[in-house]
Amino acid sequence: MLATATSTSAMQGGFSDVPTEAARQFRAIMNAIARPGRIETLDGATPPAPMSVAAGVMVLTLCDPDTGLHLAGDHDTPDIRAWVQFHTGAPIVPAEDADFVIGRWDALAPLTAYAIGTPEYPDRSATLIVEMDELSSTGATLTGPGIKDTARLSLPETEAFQRNALLFPLGLDFFFCADTRLASLPRTTKVTERGAS
Repeated sequence: MLATATSTSAMQGGFSDVPTEAARQFRAIMNAIARPGRIETLDGATPPAPMSVAAGVMVLTLCDPDTGLHLAGDHDTPDIRAWVQFHTGAPIVPAEDADFVIGRWDALAPLTAYAIGTPEYPDRSATLIVEMDELSSTGATLTGPGIKDTARLSLPETEAFQRNALLFPLGLDFFFCADTRLASLPRTTKVTERGAS
């Protein structure tokens, strides 16, 4: 395993200037969290396929040896495991132990597999990084903290996010990634179908 993790391919694709890049990307991620539905651009990383640039940047910026990461579906590959291990040291863990989860929407099911926090510690919940083919400011309507009036985001569905919002202050937080594009959907955000009241 160590040989795989220190192979040439695993060593490539990280930040060229870690402190500077991590700080810059962290600001973009925080902007996305503060304004749900707003699309930010992340760059500076080249993770192994099929992980998107945006998801790879999130891993490099937010994960460390104390951050459990679960790789779902076709994202659980030897190349991605080795890349994550080399650049962040984050352990790859089962779904129920994950701080962060990466995968395509279908591969992330069931959402009940992930920690939603406890009444005493609602922050002890998982954040899901959903890989998408496209990401745009169209589709579902978002309302809530950080949104003036409404925002729109091309979500894979709406019902799951409506159920998640009902769990507040518990629940999951979501990021959506497509190529270099990133948007967030915190548990505080209410989701309705386009045109629904």
